[in-house]
Amino acid sequence: MELFDTHCHLDVTAFDPDRDEVLAAARANGVRHLLIPAIMRSGWEDLWVLCTGDPDLYPAIGLHPTLLTQHDPQRDLAALKDCVHERRPAAIGEIGLDFQLRELDRARQQALFAAQLAIAEHENLPVVLHVRKAHDAILATLQRYTLPGGFCHAFNGSLQQAGRYRELGFRLGFGGMLTRPNAYHLRKLATRLPLSDLVLETDAPGMSGATHRYQRNSPQWLPEILDVLTELRPETRETIARETTANALAVLTAGRSGV
Repeated sequence: MELFDTHCHLDVTAFDPDRDEVLAAARANGVRHLLIPAIMRSGWEDLWVLCTGDPDLYPAIGLHPTLLTQHDPQRDLAALKDCVHERRPAAIGEIGLDFQLRELDRARQQALFAAQLAIAEHENLPVVLHVRKAHDAILATLQRYTLPGGFCHAFNGSLQQAGRYRELGFRLGFGGMLTRPNAYHLRKLATRLPLSDLVLETDAPGMSGATHRYQRNSPQWLPEILDVLTELRPETRETIARETTANALAVLTAGRSGV
């Protein structure tokens, strides 16, 4: 059984003391593939070093909306365009809109998001979305571009919004929050969405599940999300593992096929 963690920040400093051990533990637990999205320009080079030589580590590079004030849009977007063209990451991300943080200028977020989508469209790459209280705005923007799909990280929208993402080729990420017994909305979504929509993620080192609250999250705990999905859905554990991994690989393969 091979699992795919579609959102894991294994490149950040929280993992500097024991990154190799964390990765080894994840793979011992069946987590073979990891998509690692960098969130600002200063982290891209370390991400390349981490992923080089390991075909099961998938690098994504982007400019995260919550770090809006730390980006230099003109220089960073130019660097993103060049880096994507020269090095060809698996995806562009983590990008998106965060309307929960009211101090972040929405117009500037929108401009940054749209510019990165244009790069993704030009290079035919999928995108990794960060979305908080902004699904309708995200979907309206996505419809202006032709993309090979992507991943909606930590999805918590409606069934209707899920259907709109599906039409655009996106899979929906479910992570540690699903393991919390009071996550009623997420658990309802997990039972009503088709399995073909779902992918697994940890968002490590953040968003730890119920068993590991207040601890540094780790990709080795991805099977705990699989176990909860197995409790909620009619499919077997093996089927969910196989199909969620296939869903993730299908998105990444779609990005490569158009080049």
